[in-house]
Amino acid sequence: MYTQPSILVIDDEPDNFDVVETLLDGENYRLYYASSGKQALDRLDSFEPDVILLDVMMPDLNGLEVCRRIKADPQWQMVPIIVLTALNTKEDLAQCLATGADDFISKPVNRVELRARVNSMLRIKQQYDNQQALLKLREDMVNMIVHDLRNPLASIVLSVDILQLPGVTPEKQQRKLAQIDIAVEQLQSLIDNLLLMAKLESDKMILNYKEVDISEICISAVADIEAIATQKQLTLVSELPKLSRIIKVDATIFRRVLDNLLSNAIKFSPSNSQVILRAEYLESGIVKVQVADSGPGVPPTLRQKIFDKYETGNLMQEVTQIGLGLAFCKMAIEAHHGSIFVEDNHPQGSIFTVFLKDSS
Repeated sequence: MYTQPSILVIDDEPDNFDVVETLLDGENYRLYYASSGKQALDRLDSFEPDVILLDVMMPDLNGLEVCRRIKADPQWQMVPIIVLTALNTKEDLAQCLATGADDFISKPVNRVELRARVNSMLRIKQQYDNQQALLKLREDMVNMIVHDLRNPLASIVLSVDILQLPGVTPEKQQRKLAQIDIAVEQLQSLIDNLLLMAKLESDKMILNYKEVDISEICISAVADIEAIATQKQLTLVSELPKLSRIIKVDATIFRRVLDNLLSNAIKFSPSNSQVILRAEYLESGIVKVQVADSGPGVPPTLRQKIFDKYETGNLMQEVTQIGLGLAFCKMAIEAHHGSIFVEDNHPQGSIFTVFLKDSS
């Protein structure tokens, strides 16, 4: 999303601001003016500048001290500062840089030079902002991964503790072993998704195409997730073509796509409802696969975003949402030169549809 760059001019002469405003006219910047160093320091939070144009020769608090104080504040130290100065000796310019200034322009200011240097500093600021956004994204990802890892790990630890209690009945032992098995599968699925996504993103994954029967893959996926559906009192329904057809796909990757779509459907579906897996062969060698649920559905505004990495859509209580499963599905299907999208499942829920072209 585009954000209009903000430029703060700090100068005790209002006429100098008028000059800068004229020289930058048409550049689509938001210009702010502070008539003293103290006013600028007091109002940095409201200005939120992307670049600062700073005059050196000001009364009370000169530009060098203002620069030093801004650069000493962790919140603002990465905002580029361009010093506007009539001083032109090497010693003076060296002193400006020593206080933390990122660039300088000698007065009188030239229009072409001013625009070029402001644009250069804005690029630097944008790179920094992008880096900070990426770091924040990674931090959020780590927090979400830790959160999602805790649930199956807690289930495993609790089940093991119960199994060690005296007098545990064989029936209860079987239930707890089943819970451990489900939790281990959840952990393995999360780890596999992360590793496969990293390979897909770096173009280091070579798809291993094999001849497969889509119906067999669908039947296997439903069978493996049956226990989780039963635990939540859900019914899994398979609507598969009666006549099989062999196509070429990376069976492991495509199976993981099905696992993610079915797991999501089960996760968001209310108890005593159905999750439906459909598959059909279309013309021109295209396979259509759908997973339908009766959950809360996906608002139109989120139908593209939910396929972005770490996007969780609408948060729901007691539902782990790391925001990686659908991103992996999109990357995996597009690696097969296919497509995936979501639509409403009337009267309630979502339908995730995959179109996959036979590569044979």
